This record gives sequence, C-alpha cells and structure tokens, in this order.
Amino acid sequence: MTRKKYTSKFKTKVVLETIKEQSTVAELAQKYELAPQQINMWKREFLANAEGVFEKKGKSKKSQVE
Repeated sequence: MTRKKYTSKFKTKVVLETIKEQSTVAELAQKYELAPQQINMWKREFLANAEGVFEKKGKSKKSQVE
C-alpha cells in the first residue's frame, strides 16, 4: 500500500474550507476521503506558518511602508 501525496493547492483548499467553518472537520474528511486528524494537522501547520505570507523577501525603499 502506497501513501497518497497531496499538492499544496489541495491542502490549502481543504484548510480554507475548515477555517470557514461552513462544514465540520468530520464532514470535510468524508467529502475528501481524509482522516480528520490529517485535516487538523494541515490546519495547525497552515496557521503556524501564515505569518510568513506577509514577510518581505527583499527590502526596497518603496516596500518599507508600515
């Protein structure tokens, strides 16, 4: 039995649906044929790294507005 590999795009889609709270984790797990624990793990990882989205890669004079 081989492990399934999921794309970042798919994981993001599932996590964003979880965050919207329009469906329960159990419902999403059934919909996408995933374990609820897997969705919760992706959600924790997503939220832990969300701050990095807004970090600046390079600092130019115009991008230093805060």
